[in-house]
Amino acid sequence: MRNPFSKENVVLVPPIFDSPSLAARTMMLESSYNLLFGKLALRSLFEDYFEKARHFSTRIMYKPIDDPHVDLTATVSGPFDHKPNENIVGNALFRWQSDIYNPHTFMDFFVSNTDPVLLVRSSAYYPDKGFGAFGYFLKKRVSSEDYGVMGLRYGSSNLSIGATLMPFSLVNEFPKSAWLVGKIGRLTAGLQYEPHFGSRGGTRFNNLENWSCAIGYGLESASLLSPSFNFSLECVRRSQFNASFYQHVVLQRRVKNPYEGKEFEGKEVVGIMNYIDFGFELQTRVDDNRTSSRNADTTFQVAASWQADKNFLVKGKAGPLSLSIALAFKPWWKPSFTFNVSAIRDHTVGNTSFGFGIRVDNLREASYQRADRNFVMLAPNKEHLADGIQWKHGKRPVLQSDVDSGNFVGIPMELRSLGRIL
Repeated sequence: MRNPFSKENVVLVPPIFDSPSLAARTMMLESSYNLLFGKLALRSLFEDYFEKARHFSTRIMYKPIDDPHVDLTATVSGPFDHKPNENIVGNALFRWQSDIYNPHTFMDFFVSNTDPVLLVRSSAYYPDKGFGAFGYFLKKRVSSEDYGVMGLRYGSSNLSIGATLMPFSLVNEFPKSAWLVGKIGRLTAGLQYEPHFGSRGGTRFNNLENWSCAIGYGLESASLLSPSFNFSLECVRRSQFNASFYQHVVLQRRVKNPYEGKEFEGKEVVGIMNYIDFGFELQTRVDDNRTSSRNADTTFQVAASWQADKNFLVKGKAGPLSLSIALAFKPWWKPSFTFNVSAIRDHTVGNTSFGFGIRVDNLREASYQRADRNFVMLAPNKEHLADGIQWKHGKRPVLQSDVDSGNFVGIPMELRSLGRIL
């Protein structure tokens, strides 16, 4: 392969707006059942940058230059018009991470002005062996969970199993939750046990309302530079049925320089990668509850997003009750800033409201939009060498060399695989 940084035709690979590593920083504190089956991706697609109507939000994520093992996240959100029943919410999270390349072993402290408690969470995970332990504790004891929750887990590329318990609780509830998820090829299936409080004796395990199950089929990608999709079906506590679909598409868009002598990019740059995400969710009740209306029993929503380059992101989602559109702009300074505004059309009352947010982040690389060596535009007479061709534009294909093979050397950390973790 030729050197992409020489005077040749190359393709730019922009950074992702929201790093997957940020979403994965606390994944070891949750059940794998709640993260797989496209749930984490759908959560980001339907929630990120969609502000509440007539509300604002701000977030600052700061990491000291002298010590990359610690960072601080502070958030402030609230309504435009201050009302007696709505307050400004402020949260702060201090995090210590033992290894900057392994986000799964850490300890953090969380405080909030709305709930005066101190939440301490800790996780230790050993990727080589696949075993991990985690726990979180509260200073204020109101419910049984405030006495502390501990958990054990095992994870590999095809299996995840774990359980949580409350060792210091006065309520005899063992386990608090448990999950088992396995993967064979493109098929993923899982079970999760979450007992209701107040169950008696051994009837907890026999009661189907304490169990949830899901099955998913899809193509997982080792990196966001590769496309992926997931379709899943889930039965929640024998009362609710969920169907969802999520797809991540990587496309190449040509870069044109319309004015001679005033080029937006270098002459060797001929294309740029775009990221398009699409998903939908359908939720309906399957029990014999007839008290609510049929329309309230079934909900449906669909969403899509398009990242055109490193600076602009457009998102939209629609449902039976509302329609929302979000636009985000991100200058990659040091630190980077993200400005987003969202418009919400409420079909029930027939009005349109707006919300906005500001995010400041220095946890990531300031900017690495560049000609990545994994995507090189080949000359027409070199097509016979392009074994990894995935995209074609005219007679000039794009070669993807190392992503599928798992060689992520030279690729930014945020676009690499999370490793051998299901």
